[in-house]
Amino acid sequence: MKMEDVFAARDLPQTEPARQYYFIDAAKTIVGEKERQLGRKLNYCIHTFGCQMNARDSEKLAGILRQAGYVQSTEKEADLILFNTCTVRENANNKVYGRLGALSHYKKQNDAMVILCGCMMQEKHVVETILEKYPFVDLIFGTHNIYKFAELLVRAMQSEQTVVDIREDEGEPVEDLPVSRKYPFKSGVNIMYGCNNFCSYCIVPYVRGRERSRKPEDILQEIRRLTEDGVVEVMLLGQNVNSYGKTLEEPMSFARLLEQVEQIPHLERIRFMTSHPKDLSDELIDVLSRSKKICPHLHLPLQSGSSAVLKAMNRRYTKEEYLRLVDKIRTKIPDIALTTDIIVGFPGETEEDFMETMDVVERVRFDGAFTFLYSKRTGTPAAARQDQVPEDVAKERFDRLLALVQKISGEKAAQAEGSVATALVEEINAQEEGYVTGRLDNNAIVHFPGGASLIGTLVKVRLKECKGFYYMGEQV
Repeated sequence: MKMEDVFAARDLPQTEPARQYYFIDAAKTIVGEKERQLGRKLNYCIHTFGCQMNARDSEKLAGILRQAGYVQSTEKEADLILFNTCTVRENANNKVYGRLGALSHYKKQNDAMVILCGCMMQEKHVVETILEKYPFVDLIFGTHNIYKFAELLVRAMQSEQTVVDIREDEGEPVEDLPVSRKYPFKSGVNIMYGCNNFCSYCIVPYVRGRERSRKPEDILQEIRRLTEDGVVEVMLLGQNVNSYGKTLEEPMSFARLLEQVEQIPHLERIRFMTSHPKDLSDELIDVLSRSKKICPHLHLPLQSGSSAVLKAMNRRYTKEEYLRLVDKIRTKIPDIALTTDIIVGFPGETEEDFMETMDVVERVRFDGAFTFLYSKRTGTPAAARQDQVPEDVAKERFDRLLALVQKISGEKAAQAEGSVATALVEEINAQEEGYVTGRLDNNAIVHFPGGASLIGTLVKVRLKECKGFYYMGEQV
């Protein structure tokens, strides 16, 4: 069959994921022909920006490329370069534009394919900019049709023009496609897509769509397959996992899903991200307190300690409600590690509002915090406000907050010095010869003497010395 006839083939499946496996085979034929011409394998390189959900999407994209015959390499050797983009902050967009500018010469010299996908591509003005300023890009697609990558890749391979495929509607999630995991012993698992919260500063609901939960039986089956393939730790992923199950024909709670996941044999650790405080139920706290497999680490974004700012953010909880929730969690799970996200410089934030945030940080004493300067995102209500905080004021506040967060997290980490904990060994330490790096159940990092045979195993480690954000240890 001539490749130009592939889309007109009578045996082309119309249902997913069978349709995509058809196009994976078609891509493999094209790749194989080019391999024969060049006398070598074709290489690919994926650059991932943003959150764990993007990282998981990139594993799916890599799985499709590998099944089509590509081999992973560095950008300097790549025949196909893919950017899986994030648009939560303006800086993420600028990084992509910068990388594209640098690729123009490489593209001409090496006849490489350049592909853009992800959240940034769901913004109309972004796609218009790319088509105007970077016409050498071969393929552009968004968040709702990542599963169609094989089909779009074949289309782009046969086209002289940039192929653009952006879906505005979310559709049903399509899974069961090839995946190339970064780690053989741990994996992310999407349990839902999209977000219904519409925080006034956030672009995610506009680019990821509304909430859609996967069926529990599909999630459980995926995790069973992962454990059969050697996975001992999973991270359940969603923009707001606490609202899982509300869109199902037979609604079920996230807490109930966790109980079912815990029953899967050979699974040692369960993590999840991200939790919205307004949806964190007593049922979920009870499940966390009883669990033997769910890691004692909860990421609970605060964003601001000021009730007035939280209202303007459309977060739907107050400072007092957040503090009461933390008290409830720590009463039931005293040893839990709490981490958070905080935005500094939200429009209208006063010095008094900022000090409310500092007060929450002092009272909660987070084990860690991701701190961000407010980033104006076009299309969100917050971006249209006239009371934007001057950059120098926001930066000065950010520096004060960061100093406090680092001081407290360092003090909390030091309390575990000398204790014994269990680490999942993830990799050979790149800085210290003869050492490996592991992750504790509370998400802290430990480096200790060991070899490659330990990778993927759970090891008892004494935390000999706290270095602020990590430990130096020894195997017990």
